[in-house]
Amino acid sequence: MTSIPFDIVGFDLDGTLIDTSGDLAAAVNYAIGTIGRPAFPPAAIHPFVGKGAKVMLARALDASGGYTADTLDALLPILLDYYQQNLAIHSVPYPGLIAAMDALTDAGVKLAICTNKAERFTIPLMHQIGLSDRFAAIVGGDTVGVAKPDPAPIREMIARAGGGRTIFVGDTINDIAGARNAGIANVAVGFGFLDGPVEHLEADAVIHHFDELVPLLRRWPA
Repeated sequence: MTSIPFDIVGFDLDGTLIDTSGDLAAAVNYAIGTIGRPAFPPAAIHPFVGKGAKVMLARALDASGGYTADTLDALLPILLDYYQQNLAIHSVPYPGLIAAMDALTDAGVKLAICTNKAERFTIPLMHQIGLSDRFAAIVGGDTVGVAKPDPAPIREMIARAGGGRTIFVGDTINDIAGARNAGIANVAVGFGFLDGPVEHLEADAVIHHFDELVPLLRRWPA
């Protein structure tokens, strides 16, 4: 069988490895519920996610009747505190992920994470889901002081994972642009928290299920 020509496969977290929409929706709904706004179903949260909790909350408030800066500032800590206490109630790996991870590990490839989610949420979430030991490096949005699309956190992920040829898998423009800025190959997933057609990300390749990832990487030019 053709080998995989990468030493490291890096992943974004929310909308790529893990479907966190249920817990993010619960946190958003709790926060906006304190001012009497109606709850959103988890699927409706997808377009709000991808640029941090403050943007997610602002988008939810805007979609439910508008907001002021004071309202946003007051509700953000409420959302974050609730989310920190309820990280993995509904969050689950995307279909096919575990099998893909197993195949990559069996092929000698290291797995790593670079997310814009802060470490105080990222590390506990991965522990609670039971996947943290599978990754050679986990870099959060505040680990190096800047977040994707800045290339610094992706470069830090690569360094912490031991270095080598790396490809990055993600679901937003921050992921694909961050990988491009870091000078590495990239793959977009069509099942994540997309705010438009996945083709608009202009990634090097696109998958729509994790069953496609390992065959794609085995075909990648050496």
